[in-house]
Amino acid sequence: MAVKHVVLFKFKKTTSPEKIDEIFAALGNLPGRIQGLLDFSGGPYSGPEGRNRGFTHGMVMTFRDASCRDLYLPDPAHRRVVDLLSPELDGSDAVLAFDWEHNPA
Repeated sequence: MAVKHVVLFKFKKTTSPEKIDEIFAALGNLPGRIQGLLDFSGGPYSGPEGRNRGFTHGMVMTFRDASCRDLYLPDPAHRRVVDLLSPELDGSDAVLAFDWEHNPA
């Protein structure tokens, strides 16, 4: 079964739009570099409800299966993005990750 990997971020108010673009470009370059990472989509919050609880950006990735997701977490390419991202996050609760398995149609 495929795995959807959703992550929400709270960026610092001082993080520049250029830095955020750099981070999302690095995330967007991961499909094709990491085995079983099928797609990536992400960007800033744009909902009209205002229910984002301070999370400013989000992303979704699809992995072929749970084993591919598990290999992604320690992968050096992923770790480089984490190193780029981490200093720009607004506190210890600035990331929310949620995964689920699904059977693609």
